[in-house]
Amino acid sequence: MILDSDTDLGHRIAARVRDLRADSALSLDALAEVSGVSRSMISLVERGETSPTAVVLEKLAIGLGVTLASLFEAAPDQTNAAQGPVSRRKDQAEWQDPASGYRRRNVSRSNGAQPVQIVDVHFPAGARVTFDTGLLAVKASQHVWLLEGEMSITVGTDEYRLREGDCLWMSLDIPRVFHNPTRRPARYTVVLHTEHTPRR
Repeated sequence: MILDSDTDLGHRIAARVRDLRADSALSLDALAEVSGVSRSMISLVERGETSPTAVVLEKLAIGLGVTLASLFEAAPDQTNAAQGPVSRRKDQAEWQDPASGYRRRNVSRSNGAQPVQIVDVHFPAGARVTFDTGLLAVKASQHVWLLEGEMSITVGTDEYRLREGDCLWMSLDIPRVFHNPTRRPARYTVVLHTEHTPRR
């Protein structure tokens, strides 16, 4: 949902990381090893005592075998079964990256079983986010549909300059860089598809 404060969403993220780590039977040390995030940082995240960046959360998601978007979902026992197929605007979790200032909102219904997730992103002028580790534990891909402004997106070694209306498909098993090289903010929609069978 649109939570009352960053602290509330921080607590949701903390609970999700704790629960996913427990479900995966990973110790703090084991998650640190597979994610590349220090044990102390993971502990701070799980206690809700830090505001992790998008890059840190992406690394944790990879280590836990899930997508970044899933870290913003409510725990399965907190999802409202009576919600039905509609994702109400008031229930869509919003989060801002403390490093770059980019804002993301999970648009689609919070439901870990569905293979498609939709995310709305507002990306500040001049901002850059580098995801330098490919998604390895699950097979996933996404479309980035630029609604406003311009973006430069690098996938592996290939750079793409997107303008309003352009749509870029990418696999999430290689590094990606999102950069807004202009003086005006950009907005885009991410349509993420995940195959829930882990890769061997």
